[in-house]
Amino acid sequence: QLQLVESGGGLVQPGGSLRLSCAASGFALDYYPIGWFRQVPGKGREGVACITSSGDSAKYADSVRGRFTISRDNAKNTVYLQMDSLKPEDTAAYYCAATQPHMYGSLHEADFGSWGQGTQVIVSS
Repeated sequence: QLQLVESGGGLVQPGGSLRLSCAASGFALDYYPIGWFRQVPGKGREGVACITSSGDSAKYADSVRGRFTISRDNAKNTVYLQMDSLKPEDTAAYYCAATQPHMYGSLHEADFGSWGQGTQVIVSS
């Protein structure tokens, strides 16, 4: 079964950068489009970005477009989320998840599965 593990979260000042990683184990990642989501306490998961299985196309939420970049290295079985110009409102637990190829383009939580355990990002001075 596909298992995903996120890493790279931490505390960063506003305007700073972080790179999150989503590593797969137990299965080759290259078949699946991957999405990044975030969640704050008391709210549902917000879709942030998703990328095709080959990495040739990506989609972003309006709230992060131009600041975040999703990419993948299928040889390393890993997907990344580069986060620049971070704002306090980016503070959240970040999760990655997989979907089926025909579902690429969705940023809806219900269309994804094999969720990782999340990594916390705190943007604060």
